[in-house]
Amino acid sequence: MRSYLLPAILFIADIATIVIVAFISLFIRFDGYIEPRYIDQMVDALPLLLVSYMLMFLVMHLYTRIWRYAGMREVLAVFVATTIGTAIFYSSMFAFDKSLPRSIYFITWFLTTGTVGMGRMLLHYVALHYSNGDDGESGQVNTLIIGAGDAGATIAREIERYHKRSRRIIGFVDDDMFKHNRLMNGFRILGNREDIPMLVARYKVEEIIIAMPSVKRDVIREIMEICSPLKCKINTLPGMYQLLDDEVLVSHLHPVSIEDLLERDEIHLDTSKVEPYLKDKVVLVTGAGGSIGSEICRQVLRVKPKKLLLLGHGENSIYLIHQELRSIVPEGTLVPIIADIRDKNQLDQIFTDYEPDVVFHAAAHKHVPLMEIQPIAAVLNNIYGTRNVADVAGAHGVERFVMISTDKAVNPTSVMGATKRVAEKVVLGMNHKYDTKFITVRFGNVLGSRGSVIPLFRKQIEAGGPVTVTDPEMTRYFMTIPEASQLVLQAGAMGNGGEVFLLDMGEPVKIVDLAKNMIRLSGYEPDKDIRIEFTGLRPGEKLYEELLTAEEGTNTTTHKKIFEAALEDVDQEWLSGEIERFETCKSDLDVINVLQDIVPTYHPNHNV
Repeated sequence: MRSYLLPAILFIADIATIVIVAFISLFIRFDGYIEPRYIDQMVDALPLLLVSYMLMFLVMHLYTRIWRYAGMREVLAVFVATTIGTAIFYSSMFAFDKSLPRSIYFITWFLTTGTVGMGRMLLHYVALHYSNGDDGESGQVNTLIIGAGDAGATIAREIERYHKRSRRIIGFVDDDMFKHNRLMNGFRILGNREDIPMLVARYKVEEIIIAMPSVKRDVIREIMEICSPLKCKINTLPGMYQLLDDEVLVSHLHPVSIEDLLERDEIHLDTSKVEPYLKDKVVLVTGAGGSIGSEICRQVLRVKPKKLLLLGHGENSIYLIHQELRSIVPEGTLVPIIADIRDKNQLDQIFTDYEPDVVFHAAAHKHVPLMEIQPIAAVLNNIYGTRNVADVAGAHGVERFVMISTDKAVNPTSVMGATKRVAEKVVLGMNHKYDTKFITVRFGNVLGSRGSVIPLFRKQIEAGGPVTVTDPEMTRYFMTIPEASQLVLQAGAMGNGGEVFLLDMGEPVKIVDLAKNMIRLSGYEPDKDIRIEFTGLRPGEKLYEELLTAEEGTNTTTHKKIFEAALEDVDQEWLSGEIERFETCKSDLDVINVLQDIVPTYHPNHNV
């Protein structure tokens, strides 16, 4: 019942407004002195006037809109309704041979647009006032916004409209001195980043919002060095390439994480290079439920493939990625497939049924310590599985095959790394066997991937410590999952077959520094509140990773973050014979010996 009350009141109010405006128009037109005949003409015209306007108000849904969320669309709807309503009124008067001074139509339109529009905006602000309520001020959090740009303005506007009960904006901080002491959205720009500690103390700031999604990551790190000791809640926005349609919302805010500090300057997917080999094509992703595989699926969908095949061995992970993506693509675009890449017959049937044009091979066993204690599992999945997928892809005339490799394949000290190096050799050799373009992309650790050190550190910090680091000198390369996936797609577009592309991983990061930063981000002091414990290298680990062997060199490519390794060709007949030797292995040591024969730079448990 209540839902019909406001529209009914508005409907009656609009009728009264139109009637009053009609006679005010006469009053204005004749400077206060109205001849009786014009009053009679207006009374005679009132039914046509009311029908014309009220019909358009209904057509433009002025009684079914939620005016609390009114914006430019609602203002435009009022303008269109009154304009077309005036046109209908004028035409009807002509059709029924009735007359009024022509200026009356313009004055009536002007006054009706103004009064109805202002009435709706008044309703908008009243709704906002009562929904936020003054009684909630005691629960407001004093908030300082860093970044007086588009994102900062949008966040401030949304907080004022919809989150005023929980947040009270103190002002902005921006390093552009020309903005200082000026107002934006009614809030003053109070100073630069060096003033943050003083402003936090003066205004009792409890939350800091870093609203700079396009800024370089080193700026975020510098700001965090200033903000971390202040004991404020610190929220930030993801990079612009992670925001849907570049839209900035309060819902996108999240606490500053280690990913935000380590993330490099964002990259932009060059769709003009990627579209030709992915758009309207059937694309298959193995390991589609994993961290990298699922992100490749998300990036591929941006290019609008004809069909995307989500292949994986884990039933639950494929179900989750399928559920996530199905709501954003047309029905029939996604095909979830539960399959084991070690089963070549099953793969052959899948390729026969769906005829994929492009394959991204991300399926692999990647956990270093686990593969050390069961090397045959790594061989079966990483070597035999890769050979199966590549062989079937080539036999079915796939246009491009892109394999995801790892920096652990370079001078490997682990079974996982050695099997991935063999897989690289297998894929390289397929170029001589088929017309398919076989390409390999090699990169280091991705932030937040399953089995990476970051989720482990988070759990240890939540438990109160200690945070375990294997060695104080251990370093690793890191990049974000979206960045790695976009570069994989870009590399796939660049390859002509036979290349091993290396992604620019930036500077290596000390794991102990990573642990300290994560502890500080959680509001604690390293070795004071939470202890860091060194446990020693685990089997298969080394202190640092490499992207090239001593024999390999690199060539630049057309993309500044992608390089090409200069690799020596491999005798495929010899390689095939060596791989078959795994079938005769009786023990884990036999498996390792065969791996060493195929990869001479493989030194088990040798810490570099």
